Amino acid sequence: MMISSKGRYALRAMIDLAEQQKTEYIPLKEIAERQNISQKYLESIMTILSKSNYIDALHGKGGGYRLNRSPKEYRVGDILRLFERTLAPVSSIKNNEKLFESASEYRMLSMWENLDEVVNTFLDNVCIADLMSAEDMSNI
Repeated sequence: MMISSKGRYALRAMIDLAEQQKTEYIPLKEIAERQNISQKYLESIMTILSKSNYIDALHGKGGGYRLNRSPKEYRVGDILRLFERTLAPVSSIKNNEKLFESASEYRMLSMWENLDEVVNTFLDNVCIADLMSAEDMSNI
């Protein structure tokens, strides 16, 4: 499993918004500068987050982005699944499809399914609030 730059940058943007803890909207330019992400690239990410109701967006003067709920309510797994086709460790279990190239691959299926469950469970138990203060992930 490889997490794309969009997935990683989405998490960075969400953490940035959470750290601002403001009720007013944060301009895209400020987020892009703090996170050292291209403003145009970040805009495409924020559009997906906004359309998926993870953040609120306001266009025009005084516009920008803000969280629409507590950082504790955003699960990392949910955010990553917005941007990744799959979090599955192998293609034979992506999208709940059972694709086998050989009998030996079929014999490994339960191992891959268990790994998939571990990854998804872990990511679903980490929230944005955890990442705001986490110096290391050993306490999560």
